[in-house]
Amino acid sequence: MHASKHLGALTAALLLSTAGAHAAEYFNRVSSFPVALNAPEAEATSAEIITATDDGMTLIYSDSPNGGIGFVDITDAKAPKQAGYLDMGGEPTSVTVIGGKAYVAVNTSESFTEPSGKLVVVDIAGQSVDGEFELGGQPDSIAHNKDNTILAIAIENERDEDVNDGAIPQAPSGYLTLVALDNGAVTEAGIKKVELTGLSKIAPEDAEAEFVSFNDNDEVAVTMQENNYVVIVDAKTATVTGGFEAGETGVAGVDTKNDGKIDFSADLKVVPREPDAVKWLDNDRLIIANEGDWNGGSRGFTIFNRDGSIAFDSGNALDVNAAQLGHYPDFRNKKGVEPEGLEVATFGETKYIFIAEERSSLIAIYKDTGAEPEFVQSVPSGISPEGLVAIPERNLFATANEADLREDGLAGSHVMIYELGEGEPAYPQLISDLDADGHPIGWAAISGAVADAEKPGILYAVSDSVLYGEPAIYEIDATAQPARIVKKTVIARKGETAQKLDLEGITLDGEGGFWLANEGDSDKLVPHGLIHVDAEGAIQAEVGFPVDLLAGQKRFGAEGVAAIGSGDDLTLWVAVQREWGDDEKGFVKLLSYTPATKEWAAVRYPLEAAPEGVWVGLSEITVYGDYAYVVERDNQIADKAGLKAIYRVPVADLVGAELGGELPVVTKELVRDLIPDLASNNGYVVDKVESFAVDSTGKGFVITDNDGTDDSSGETFFWSIDLQ
Repeated sequence: MHASKHLGALTAALLLSTAGAHAAEYFNRVSSFPVALNAPEAEATSAEIITATDDGMTLIYSDSPNGGIGFVDITDAKAPKQAGYLDMGGEPTSVTVIGGKAYVAVNTSESFTEPSGKLVVVDIAGQSVDGEFELGGQPDSIAHNKDNTILAIAIENERDEDVNDGAIPQAPSGYLTLVALDNGAVTEAGIKKVELTGLSKIAPEDAEAEFVSFNDNDEVAVTMQENNYVVIVDAKTATVTGGFEAGETGVAGVDTKNDGKIDFSADLKVVPREPDAVKWLDNDRLIIANEGDWNGGSRGFTIFNRDGSIAFDSGNALDVNAAQLGHYPDFRNKKGVEPEGLEVATFGETKYIFIAEERSSLIAIYKDTGAEPEFVQSVPSGISPEGLVAIPERNLFATANEADLREDGLAGSHVMIYELGEGEPAYPQLISDLDADGHPIGWAAISGAVADAEKPGILYAVSDSVLYGEPAIYEIDATAQPARIVKKTVIARKGETAQKLDLEGITLDGEGGFWLANEGDSDKLVPHGLIHVDAEGAIQAEVGFPVDLLAGQKRFGAEGVAAIGSGDDLTLWVAVQREWGDDEKGFVKLLSYTPATKEWAAVRYPLEAAPEGVWVGLSEITVYGDYAYVVERDNQIADKAGLKAIYRVPVADLVGAELGGELPVVTKELVRDLIPDLASNNGYVVDKVESFAVDSTGKGFVITDNDGTDDSSGETFFWSIDLQ
């Protein structure tokens, strides 16, 4: 077996075995802080690189888009508070703390060809600038040594990606700046420049310094990402004492195509690793995150000995893990999960490695064993985690998640805090098994579910158009902890994988097969309607919405389907998400279809009132006993989320009238407000609760839709409620 395939299988096995273990220590998220609270007037604000004060009670993060640094009070880690904001007069790229001072690297460049930057010293208590020092170029990463006597700053002088397709060399070259501190004070005389040119095979005249890290011997490791090189510098003498090429590698068992399906049967061609973050594991080993930026990126992380020999390479492990958790970014396949940030810290007697995955929005956590690292868990972060900081003395670590998507009505940037403790991991709540070929069962964007008629805890679910290249039915074993996707059945039309599907609902047909709700989109030639498939996923019939109904069609159509009766008495009820052209504002249709007679009818469902600029609609319908249960939600996220709830309608009210005439209005009753459930995950409240199924014992199961990580954190929440 290829090494990377073996590692992927090993990681998967560890994921399944550790997730249900007891009396072990895991990291769980305890809180989340929206950084917009620190800069409420800013159009865009972001947390990128993050650090902590020496007492571990305050977090400080760099905010490049808004040009400042933010402070977060974590005296109570479960209730972080805004603690101030300070303008930096430029774009802060990184920050580190020594005692009562924060040292901030700030980019002030006017252009790529004339880069500039400064080191800003900040008094933390007074949140004031103590001094500014010119750096002569555009800075990136900053770090300090163990004794708090030396700063190292990577001066990147980044390339212009619009010039020569972003290829290097592009003058001017970057370099390393070392700053000797005098009792924490910076002086002009203490600033030294270390040239890094002439070292790498790739563009040796243009050093693209990216990230810096000290070991206990005051040696600085500097990654030169585009040069695919790691330099070792003696900070005490400001001389280059070592270095090595990061090398090239291929990766077996990965997904390489942006084709709307998750297929790990391909191999990534040999590419440069192109390291981003670097951390020393000890004085003789270091670890790099192989993000890639120009011409490479091998999707994982590598542990090197100081002579450049490889001690360990993760192969496809991060991608496999993300795919099993529903976090794999199929829409952006070139670099997979895109590992970018790193942290290494010792909690008690255990040294942990934290790897921030920008595109999957996961933090993979390993134990350093001195040999092959041991996978522990992956925790969910906000969108695009970049910075990480560990606070071992408080059993905490924090992430800075840079994406601010509020302009698009999505989530803003957040700082998230995690605590190490005994018990079980709170995440993942839904994972997938490996298939017969040893590849992960790829899934994302669960959009509808139904329970097995006889087997308690067994569900069948569909995903929406995010995975347009392989629409499928997923079998979920909800009796496992966490719940497990154990099988995937691909929907086929005439023997070929079906196209033009946007599956939003599923119900049993009473004969071993399923009826599926397809949400149409006329712009993409996707029809509104119902699809009947057998147990193997083969389409048996396709039923489009009636012509008269389609006259008022809108993009937001069928979002769920439920069955009442069986055989010739079978009636399907379809929840339409939002008002169509023939609907009174505040009312949507529940459509009925009788397969035996091919007749359509409908009732009206009254929506909750929505604030200005907000829409409310339906996401799911399922029938259990005397009631039809409906998921109703708004389209808001995080602190703006106001409605995520389950209502029930008496089955006796489901007496449809002919379309085109006056439709009866059903009565509804609130069953459960889901916002407290969502908030209990200690992140921000996600917007899309899209699945609800009730098994034969009366246990209900709720699942959120993660949009396949596209402008989403990728988090899928899966929990149960008792209806008995």
